[in-house]
Amino acid sequence: MDVKDSNGNILNDGDSVTLTKDLKVKGSSMTLKRGKMIKNIRLTNSPEEIDCRVDGSNIVLKTSFLKKA
Repeated sequence: MDVKDSNGNILNDGDSVTLTKDLKVKGSSMTLKRGKMIKNIRLTNSPEEIDCRVDGSNIVLKTSFLKKA
């Protein structure tokens, strides 16, 4: 299963990614700003989602809002 970012680059466990737009986190008052670097991502069973840790919280992000750093 290939997991690709918004530009079509293949993502792997441990990669760093950058957000391509501002995202509001459901169930939290946190907003992730465009350009934020997220390090050490983990792949999930879905090719459209990744798991990561941002500011002490574990969240799942859609790959359509990410680009490989």
